[in-house]
Amino acid sequence: MSKPDTTRDYGRRIERVVAFIGAHLDDPLDLGRLAEVACFSPYHFHRVYRAIAGETTADTLRRLRLHRAAYGATPAAYRKRGRLVSVGPIPVTQESLMYEVSMRELAPVRLAALRHVGPYMGIGPVFERLSAWAGGRGLIGPSTRAFGIYYDNPEAVPANQLRSDAGITVGPQVEVDGDVRLIDLAGGRHAVFVHKGPYAELESAYRWACKQWLPQSGEEPADRPCFEEYLNDCRALPPAEWLTAICLPLAERGRSAMAS
Repeated sequence: MSKPDTTRDYGRRIERVVAFIGAHLDDPLDLGRLAEVACFSPYHFHRVYRAIAGETTADTLRRLRLHRAAYGATPAAYRKRGRLVSVGPIPVTQESLMYEVSMRELAPVRLAALRHVGPYMGIGPVFERLSAWAGGRGLIGPSTRAFGIYYDNPEAVPANQLRSDAGITVGPQVEVDGDVRLIDLAGGRHAVFVHKGPYAELESAYRWACKQWLPQSGEEPADRPCFEEYLNDCRALPPAEWLTAICLPLAERGRSAMAS
């Protein structure tokens, strides 16, 4: 699929979701079902929807319910009509390029990891615990790499239930204990872009990727979560100098037909 075709296709897929929400205003908001309607991986659907539609699915549901109430339509009449608002093509705006994206075939890595449950910005102390565990076993060295993996949709999962993993690379012979477990982080095709600055600004980088780069790239995200690699030592540098590689897994060529 060409890049212009991909951009139009992403818009059509979001339109389908808006239409589906409009036809099911009295049903619970099931993000897994909405991801199926859009033919997006559940890991990436919420970011793509918000980037292109300009609001969350919950915002859309509230707005359409208010429109229905303002017109005084019954649920049955509303469903029969289909939707109150006409859903035309959703534009993807052209803005200046914020990041240089490199397409990489990443090797799989083995991580020793600690699970964090709670707001994503609270994962820092978990990394400190993991570093203490690894340092006491002589596992920290110049080649050690640090990764964060984020599994849940913050727009659908309560903040105190969000799941993430703090991980560092370890060799194949390493044994873990206590709360530390081994994770094999999959390799394969990834779009990688590097953010420079505080971790609190990373969300804007994800929005740019989903709104700007992904719809125009001709690529389809794979059904795996994004992950971050922290490229320098945040304890030794000011936040303005922190470097984070955001790694977006991509479907293998020829396997992105799920969107058709």
